[in-house]
Amino acid sequence: MGQRILVPTEGSPLSMKALEIALTDYPDADIIVCHVMDPIGSGLSLIDVMRPTFDDGAPPGSVSPEYWREWNQKAEQKAQAVFDEAHELADDHDNTIDTVLEFGEPNDVILEYAEEHDIDRIVMGSHCRSGAERFLVGSVAETVVRRAPVPVMIVR
Repeated sequence: MGQRILVPTEGSPLSMKALEIALTDYPDADIIVCHVMDPIGSGLSLIDVMRPTFDDGAPPGSVSPEYWREWNQKAEQKAQAVFDEAHELADDHDNTIDTVLEFGEPNDVILEYAEEHDIDRIVMGSHCRSGAERFLVGSVAETVVRRAPVPVMIVR
């Protein structure tokens, strides 16, 4: 069995660059592209989550089941767009990829997936945040590097 490479992506240019590097550096590996649906960290602020912009009739500050259905639908559409771009990139390299859609906090999901699916290496982008932004937002890449059970390649 060949190497299994996990490439977490949220669709940013850096995460797609990480996928391109994985496809180039590990042409014979099984490459798994993982997108994590995260209601706080995937482009929505806490205010967006707690004060829905959807027309679901719920009062501000509450979150209705309809809101979560709409959020989930939009998140799945975004994930499909990310996967479509990833498949195009793999096609450009005459390679194939597997895709997986998960839900949760990205750090935890990436680490759990790596452990539970016999991943040999993680290749991921880093946004290089610093200062207050890093303190407030955190760094998924840093957490993964510190806690991963396998080697991690960070792409900048």
